[in-house]
Amino acid sequence: MSVGFIMLVHEALDRAEQVARHWATRDCPVVIHVDKRVARADYTGFVESLADLENVKFSARHRCEWGSWSLVAASQTATKMMLREFEDVRHVYLSSGSCLPLRPVEELVAYLAERPMTNFIESVTTEDVPWTVGGLDAERFTMRFPFSWKRHRRLFDFYVRLQRRFGFKRRIPTGVVPHMGSQWWCLTRQTLTAIFDDPDRAEYERYFKKVWIPDESFYQTMVRLYSASIESRSLTLSKFDFQGKPHIFYDDHMQLLRRSDCFIARKIWPNADKLYKGFLSDAANIMTGAEPNPGKIDRIFSKAVERRTKGRPGLYMQSRFPNDGWENGKTSALYSVFEGFSELFEDFEPWLSRVVGARVHGHLYGPDMAEFSARQDIFTGAMSDEAAIRDYNPRAFLTNLIWNTRGERQCFQFGPRDNQDISWHLAADPNAQISAISGAWAVSLFRSNKNFPDIRKEAARLQKIESNHLNILRSGQAKARVRIWTMADFVEAPMEPLQTIIDEIGARSAHKLTEAPRMVPLDGFGQFLQNLKNQGMHPYLVGDFPYGPANIQTQQRPEKPYLVK
Repeated sequence: MSVGFIMLVHEALDRAEQVARHWATRDCPVVIHVDKRVARADYTGFVESLADLENVKFSARHRCEWGSWSLVAASQTATKMMLREFEDVRHVYLSSGSCLPLRPVEELVAYLAERPMTNFIESVTTEDVPWTVGGLDAERFTMRFPFSWKRHRRLFDFYVRLQRRFGFKRRIPTGVVPHMGSQWWCLTRQTLTAIFDDPDRAEYERYFKKVWIPDESFYQTMVRLYSASIESRSLTLSKFDFQGKPHIFYDDHMQLLRRSDCFIARKIWPNADKLYKGFLSDAANIMTGAEPNPGKIDRIFSKAVERRTKGRPGLYMQSRFPNDGWENGKTSALYSVFEGFSELFEDFEPWLSRVVGARVHGHLYGPDMAEFSARQDIFTGAMSDEAAIRDYNPRAFLTNLIWNTRGERQCFQFGPRDNQDISWHLAADPNAQISAISGAWAVSLFRSNKNFPDIRKEAARLQKIESNHLNILRSGQAKARVRIWTMADFVEAPMEPLQTIIDEIGARSAHKLTEAPRMVPLDGFGQFLQNLKNQGMHPYLVGDFPYGPANIQTQQRPEKPYLVK
């Protein structure tokens, strides 16, 4: 007694010919069904290429379409021919033209000979299936599906919604409990004969012709009526991604396929010359005697699905980028944003770089250009300082900057004059450490030599922008580490907040600050603010700044910064 192979071939006829010859020359009969959509000339050439093998037959052809009854009809036609033409066949193994044997045929024959009455078919109820994709579990058995899901998607969806709205449900034939599973099975002659000779077969087939994806449910359900000896698993290695699409195996998957210990694998890339040469050669006929165990490589597939769906933190790819929330972390590393510090301190950037040993940039989102450190025109990763390029996608500019400089802490300045489109991204990024001195933009206006009416107008504009930005930082959706001081509170005792910021960044030295950045002269700044008030512009974001000389403390004293998160 032997095992016979059914092959459902749709494309790559040359590869199907190789596999069919491999099985047939090892005394295993093969019946091939070729999709009727394959051109007549190609079909004729395929038949002629196997004409020298008497145990290879070709069944009547059906026009096959995914998710339709035609695939079941094709397997039925080929199986009936197998049972009729080869009486010594005890097990019938359903495969496709893209399948590839992974172990010697003799080992499969011996394995099935030890289990002469066992049917290998994945067969589970809808309640036990966690892997269905498309939103149709039990409904695929209670609704009608006259329209093709692939060719007439709108009609398909409309008819499903219509049936749901009116509560339409089909009657399931008496005694039938719908089951689902992989379409690649290995059934005994006894079971298949019972299915085909059942007097109620016509009723069952009428029902399943309107079931969605019947090739994954017809045999899986019927086998439960006629056999008590069922191994609910497939001997074929077939893996699917998170979208329900089959994984394709390439040449570099050879060792992975060997580890599975499965007898056959699908779906093999037609150009995988290494796989076809390796597994179809006599040198590969190593008898292992191992039980097929695709679970041994499940961990690798799980990691592959996770990498595809989530990716590496802060690294965007085309399939996830258009979908908000699909990113695995908004950026790939910690970074710091300083608002108002470069306005309040002289040479703040070189001082901070020296103290923390990080890369400190100017205003990366400045109106004229991206101020990279040392004012480079081109930064790591061929990033340009052109404002137009940066503003085309401000978020991608930041994520690329952080990704390109992994391993080096990035710090940059930000303020109300900068492009505000990045505000929400900064606030929602857990990797961001944002330190803001509100109202510090007034210092540059104070030191400018503009007409006071222009200063007043610009102050009102900047304060409105900064107020909106601070509201974003204080939002309940903000996940960044945010500290906000008014300028009046900060200049009263700047050492403690500076020490806190440096400690959070993780400076090279754990000692307390011994060197502070030099603050710009603020003599007359209080009067400047009063003049703004007198002109009707109240700079409330600056805080309660003293009218006289500023009382700036260089020693540490208790301070209470505004901690948002």
